[in-house]
Amino acid sequence: MDVHHPEAPGTPGAPGVPDAPRTPGPALPKPPEVFDRDAEWAALADFARDPRPGSTLGVVSGRSRQGKTFLLEALTRAADGFYFAAQEAAESESLQRLADELARHTGAARPARWTGWDDALDALLALGADRPVPVVLDEFPHLVRQSPALPSTVLRAWTRDHDGQRRGRARLLLSGSALSVMNRLFSATSPLHGLAALRLSVGPLGFRRAARLWGADDPHLAVLLHSVVGGTPAYRYAYVRDDAPAGPGDFDAWVVRTVLEPRVPLFHEAAHLVEEEPALTDRAVCHSVLAAVAAGCTGRGDVAVRLGLRLEDVSHALVPLQDCGLIEAAPDAFQPHRVHLCIAEPLLAFEHAVLRPHRSRLEQEPAARVWAELRGTFRTRVVGPHFTRICREWVLDHAGPGTFPGEPAAAGPGTAADSGRDGAALAVDLAVRGPAGRRPGALLSVGTTAWDRPLDLPDLAHLRRALDLLAVRGEDTSRTLPALYGAAGFTPALEAAAARGEALLVDPDRLYHGS
Repeated sequence: MDVHHPEAPGTPGAPGVPDAPRTPGPALPKPPEVFDRDAEWAALADFARDPRPGSTLGVVSGRSRQGKTFLLEALTRAADGFYFAAQEAAESESLQRLADELARHTGAARPARWTGWDDALDALLALGADRPVPVVLDEFPHLVRQSPALPSTVLRAWTRDHDGQRRGRARLLLSGSALSVMNRLFSATSPLHGLAALRLSVGPLGFRRAARLWGADDPHLAVLLHSVVGGTPAYRYAYVRDDAPAGPGDFDAWVVRTVLEPRVPLFHEAAHLVEEEPALTDRAVCHSVLAAVAAGCTGRGDVAVRLGLRLEDVSHALVPLQDCGLIEAAPDAFQPHRVHLCIAEPLLAFEHAVLRPHRSRLEQEPAARVWAELRGTFRTRVVGPHFTRICREWVLDHAGPGTFPGEPAAAGPGTAADSGRDGAALAVDLAVRGPAGRRPGALLSVGTTAWDRPLDLPDLAHLRRALDLLAVRGEDTSRTLPALYGAAGFTPALEAAAARGEALLVDPDRLYHGS
């Protein structure tokens, strides 16, 4: 979750504007139906209760199904605010719907007849005439597509409110799921740039919180579940008909009766994730790029070769996929000019690595038989790489003080060239660095991960060889800790080496319950 509170020009607290006392209004306890999201709720409640005069603007963004709408609806109920969900429609219809809903909210005898968005925004800001009140325009990108001048209209309304004598306290929240559009609406070239007093990004739940949401107490089951549905809250109930695995032994049956069952919404969800993104204009190429990355292509060149496409064609698909948050490009820890591509949404990785080539079979054969054949592919192409991502998240968010010889600031893959092996690349799954200044942060740890096999002394030797290569290149490895993250355990010889302080061993129980 990202929360920013920049001071917008002309708002209380900005340069040249005297500060008003900031004593928040009545507390807004988080409703019990909102799972987790404590930090997000606190940021929204603080924004909504700000008592200082002058309207303020907030931005809430995040991909679909992460719970933005649920949070914003809960906020407006708790603070007696106003919520409007935009739809794909003509401008005239959206303005009429907004007038109807505002009339119901205020108890007006009849809806207003606005001539355009200037009148509508003035009416919305007037809701804060007597008290701080949250006013939500959800799925704001829909409205901008209907009315391209709307960002400038918002700026005019905001300017009228601050230049006039009203000094109302409407807390206008603009929300949207189309990340590429939301980023553009508040970029440096947008009329709205600099106006937001709150920028809140609502992302998937972390792996530990997702396990609690699904009631997955067993760490191995939690990893398997997260490899399919990730941390998207919406998938827990309606998308699987409130069906969660009863235990580790029920996971395969759960996959068959949910993800592979056409009558269950989750079966169709992966396609929707691509289809609903307006920035993905060539969806056929996007699906092919996703399939290549799911198959193990981690570089742009690798994807181009696999698909037989020009590098620029691949880049034209990768850029919007990254802007939409569906693909991530992690910089190499040792070669910053190199990036490692991975699919950010687990359900998409599951779809393109396992199901997509076999969907026609699922319509003709029993799903249990198909899954029995695909289970091995799932564990190698999906669970293995995803286990590595969970380990990286643990390093940054959960590893306790003293686990590494410094405070981790970055964790990601790294590749070092081995001149003694004809230039062959020596890769580590998890390179941990400390805070960076002018130079890269100190190398705190190099690590390897394994889901389906016990780790042994040769794995430790691999990490030591990588450290030797990095030392030759000038990297300070004097305090770098080798770390081995294993879901299938460690051999007694490796455990003995760890007991002598030669390595750090991390198993799933520590990932989910330790520090």
